[in-house]
Amino acid sequence: MAYVTKFNAWFVDPPAFGSRHKTPIAGLFHVPTRGQAFFIFYLIAINIVLSAAGFHSMQPNSWYPSASGSDGEIISYLSNRFGVLSFANLVLLFLYAGRNNVLLWLTNWSHGTFLLLHRWVAWIATLQAVLHSAIYLEIYLHNGTHVSESRLPYWIWGVVVTLCMSILLPASILPVRARMYEFFLAWHALLSIFVLAGCYWHILARFSRQWGYENWVYAAIAIWAFDRVMRLARLARNGVKTARVTLIDEDYVRVDVEGVSGSGHAYLYFPTLTWRVWENHPFSVASTILAASDAGPSTLKDGTTNVEKLDSSTDGSDSDSLGRRHQASAKVGLSFLLRTRSGLTKQLRDHVSMPVLVESAYGPHEDLSGYPLLVCIAGGVGITACLPYLRAHPGVAKLFWGARGQGIIDAMAPALRGVEVETYVAGRMNIAEVLQKEFGQGIKTVVLVSGPSEMADEVRCVIGGLGRQSKGIEVKLVEEAFSW
Repeated sequence: MAYVTKFNAWFVDPPAFGSRHKTPIAGLFHVPTRGQAFFIFYLIAINIVLSAAGFHSMQPNSWYPSASGSDGEIISYLSNRFGVLSFANLVLLFLYAGRNNVLLWLTNWSHGTFLLLHRWVAWIATLQAVLHSAIYLEIYLHNGTHVSESRLPYWIWGVVVTLCMSILLPASILPVRARMYEFFLAWHALLSIFVLAGCYWHILARFSRQWGYENWVYAAIAIWAFDRVMRLARLARNGVKTARVTLIDEDYVRVDVEGVSGSGHAYLYFPTLTWRVWENHPFSVASTILAASDAGPSTLKDGTTNVEKLDSSTDGSDSDSLGRRHQASAKVGLSFLLRTRSGLTKQLRDHVSMPVLVESAYGPHEDLSGYPLLVCIAGGVGITACLPYLRAHPGVAKLFWGARGQGIIDAMAPALRGVEVETYVAGRMNIAEVLQKEFGQGIKTVVLVSGPSEMADEVRCVIGGLGRQSKGIEVKLVEEAFSW
């Protein structure tokens, strides 16, 4: 409905400020959408309210008999509240970070949204831990008991937790994640284990098991363990497979894995390419059917790609016979299109086949059948996220695709047979012009964007502007992207 489009254009889809959402500001952080910002505000507000409400002084008090009286008592209560809330937020931290987060199954929120919330909750939980520690430090310094208290196990473990959480924040900023992602994951996991262990021993040494504070730690461990067990189960279900690598051009390769089914995206492990056998990366599934005799375009000796271009206007008899031949020779498997930049993906170019572990499948596709018109805007390898939608859509499907070179377009031509395609090779697509033309038809439309962050942000801003200014248009924005 038109009013839903207008509501989303004002309160949900646009960046909270400025015009960039996927493109980081100063290379340091991402601006949340307005919808995400509302939820982040709620998280901050509820933590402030819960930190400040419900304190009552009861004097005389054997626990707080100091000369400070009720002031010292309330300050101690406040510090304890910060500590308890920090524990509670640890549960959310582990829940939001997991690939097998149950909230992903209960909502239509993306994994990227939950990772964004994970980072904000991390700041909140760390601030609460720091305040908890700083207030008690001041109390014990004021009472003259700091020297004796600081030697006790509960105090030492409390310091360990606060330090680890404080180190995790600056060690997890975007430039670190982007440049040293695998090392970031390693020390992130290591310090997180210290945080959980430290929280447990801090409570055990201070209160034993009197008040149940350790239950927050148990819950966080259970969520983390569930996610890891599910990852292992997905890997075990698929087993060790063989990945076949086909060069497309100097920028792209295709990886085919026979005998694996799934949709959405999958995490691929190439244990023979690196000593970091745990290293894995997410890739969108481009196809779930592989040709038995020829898994794809053949690579010539000069590095070019030989692709048979098939026109969507092929007559019915030829199309039917081609379809029967294809079905007869088809095999179940997953096909991925990768851009080889550096690191592990660059090493793939030097191999024809290798062992691979496939953790699949994640991110089932959203049902867009309620929209008569599907407009996909893709950049480069982003085409892989669009393909399943283009194939399954029951209405009119159009693709506007920008690529660095002709090789990838030729390689994907057979998969796009029957789809209305407009390509832009080594040139800039006028996104505003494209969308204005499509919306001018007055058809209920869904726009799917998958590509570079700048492209995604431009599509988001154009749709938001048209939704706010135009009357009667019905449009939905779907963004397919992985987040750091």
